Amino acid sequence: YQYQEMLTNKYGEDSKLIYDLKDQGGEMLSLRYDLTVPFARYMAMANIQTIKRYHIAKVYRRDNPAMTRGRYREFYQCDFDIAGHYDPMIPDAECLRIVAEILSELKLGDFTIKVNDRRILDGIFAVCGCPGEKFRQACSAVDKLDKLTWSDVKAEMLEKGLTEESSDQIGNYVQMAGGLDLVEKLLSDEILNGNKSALAGLTDMRLLLQYLELFQITDRVQFDLSLARGLDYYTGPIFEAILLGNNDDKKERVKGETVGVGSIAGGGRYDGLVGSFHPKGKSVPCVGVSIGVERIFSIIEANIKKEKGKTRTNDTQVYVASPQKGFVEEKMKIITELWNSNIKAEMSYKKNPKMLNQMQHCEENGIPLAVIVASGELQAGTIKIRSVGSREERTVDRNKMVDELKQMIGS
Repeated sequence: YQYQEMLTNKYGEDSKLIYDLKDQGGEMLSLRYDLTVPFARYMAMANIQTIKRYHIAKVYRRDNPAMTRGRYREFYQCDFDIAGHYDPMIPDAECLRIVAEILSELKLGDFTIKVNDRRILDGIFAVCGCPGEKFRQACSAVDKLDKLTWSDVKAEMLEKGLTEESSDQIGNYVQMAGGLDLVEKLLSDEILNGNKSALAGLTDMRLLLQYLELFQITDRVQFDLSLARGLDYYTGPIFEAILLGNNDDKKERVKGETVGVGSIAGGGRYDGLVGSFHPKGKSVPCVGVSIGVERIFSIIEANIKKEKGKTRTNDTQVYVASPQKGFVEEKMKIITELWNSNIKAEMSYKKNPKMLNQMQHCEENGIPLAVIVASGELQAGTIKIRSVGSREERTVDRNKMVDELKQMIGS
């Protein structure tokens, strides 16, 4: 948990999703909403100026759960952050390279990493006549463009007090997406580059995309002006990784959301957050990304079920079984031999389990091999090895059992 005041005014409209508590001493506390704000507080309190770290831990959100989409009220995040005074966009580019590597290695399917910059958005809002006090509200509305149509987003902006003219002008910008060509186009926009905030953001975005080209991930990255990320603490570049298969506009929509997992990673630059906690307001530039662990698990689980019909929930390589009664001691001898040879094995905890139940256990848990022993094998000095998936069996000498299994396992 964290002090409630520490989390206040950090998350914009998402603040309503924070779990508020009160401990026995009367202090107002909250469960942490993410790992970023506690990290910034830690840096400020410990007066740390430079750090590069990753952190895997639980966070809590008073949201509407959607288990099929990997959205829970209690879930794990994996954060990677680089903090310190460095030259522009070098740490930011590394964060994006890390996200691309993780998602590629996990083989989750085709994905794209959307990038934008809060300063570009603020510049767009300013030149389009949006009042400064409405920037965050406009930002929150624009962030829903991945789930809602422009007409729905515009309606929300009008509800929040923006004018029709201002909303339409914002709409002309935020529906653009591209790469370096779009950055150059916007830099040549005299109205937009006349805004100091937008010019700074576009200049850094050009540099970021150039670095990403050197890191060889530009085919995975898209400069998308609709990306806003509703959290208030972002100050510069922002990112969000999305599986393309789950973000197809042609897919069915449920209550405004595409069916599927959606965003699986996000982050950005938050240069002012550490200073907001430091006793003397001393700031430390920071950039980081957060990977949604449960969302990735839900995708992997769905892919396994699609391919094999069953989700592998353990690492057991061999199951020791017998079709006859009275073989528990013999099975114990075999399983001990397997354990001593670093083969992951298990057996039933019942003395006389039915053979059908033993094989069903293997199939339900994705155990690939079974060693079967009975009176005939015991007298002949052999055992049977069954491939659970194909149900093919082979008889091997007992003294060659371990070597045969290791060869079949591939170890």
